[in-house]
Amino acid sequence: MKNSIEVNILIAGLLILNISCESRDSNDFLTPLPGDGNSNNEWLIPQSQVLDGGPGKDGIPAINNPNFISVNQASYLDDDDLILGYGEGTDIRAYSHKILDWHEIINDKINSTSVSVIYCPLTGTGIGWNRVIDGNETTFGVSGLLYNTNVIPYDRATDSNWSQLALKAVQGKLRGTRPEVINLVETTWGTWKEMYPNTQVVSTNTGHNRNYQRFPYGDYRTNNNSIFFPISKNDTRLPAKERVLTLFGEDIAKSYSIELFSTNNELIQDEFLGHDIVVVGNKEKNFIVSFKTKLEDGTDLEFEVLQNGAEILRDQEGNTWDILGRAISGPRIGQQLLSFDRMIGYWFSFAPFYNSVLLYQN
Repeated sequence: MKNSIEVNILIAGLLILNISCESRDSNDFLTPLPGDGNSNNEWLIPQSQVLDGGPGKDGIPAINNPNFISVNQASYLDDDDLILGYGEGTDIRAYSHKILDWHEIINDKINSTSVSVIYCPLTGTGIGWNRVIDGNETTFGVSGLLYNTNVIPYDRATDSNWSQLALKAVQGKLRGTRPEVINLVETTWGTWKEMYPNTQVVSTNTGHNRNYQRFPYGDYRTNNNSIFFPISKNDTRLPAKERVLTLFGEDIAKSYSIELFSTNNELIQDEFLGHDIVVVGNKEKNFIVSFKTKLEDGTDLEFEVLQNGAEILRDQEGNTWDILGRAISGPRIGQQLLSFDRMIGYWFSFAPFYNSVLLYQN
């Protein structure tokens, strides 16, 4: 009874707090955007399916220049909390779902890389985009709009609207532009800090008053029958909220379920769009990543899986590679494996955005 009351209070409070991805069981507050006849405002997605969530632009406040804390200071995180991880050199960072559930976008800079971490709690999808577009650095914000229950970010340089899952600008001056993707690793805080004990993690000192110990949307993550907003296509081959790693082509995608893997690191050798790939996962440690086997110089690598912390792959040249796809020992130390654009998300999230979603099955 208490949980029900709390959820009902939260549903009402989200409008007051201007939270975009509202926790509601109907679409009473959602309305399609009206057309205005201005060709500059044309959408690459069906405009009638672009829904106004009510709070308005920046109703969910993105975080700019986040504060970070060390592993020992991160008392707000439990080992099974999910994070999105990234690293350059010795600078390793984690962006926790507990923060992203409330803010959806974090604009950061790691060394020379300007990155927006973009996450939608309703589709469970997180990815990094380079904030330098056409030579100009920008930041992304939350537009307050939804398409197929997925967040629509906007860039503050041109005010163009983008689709996270379609991986392109869908309205505005940059319409049709694809972002430079910075692939992130999604896993648990316990796994990440074990792999990278010197990691930093985003602090709860965000400048905003939010209860980061509470998930804003009740039992949404575990209730397969709970999809708050309309989707244009439903794929029932897996449970709706099963977490999958999905690789993206232009209009085709391929998904790998976390359920394929056991309690040890396991390796799948596969092919996607004419490229040989490896997929490495571990259900207990809660991660899946994928890389192409061919390097930028044309070398084809043959991999075996490792069970050694962040080191998950070894090739025939004697190089070892970490979960971020970086060679951390061997003759290619410092080099990077190539990868398709990818993200982990709920299974139901991908079918509305791609004509074909292939599903890997043993």
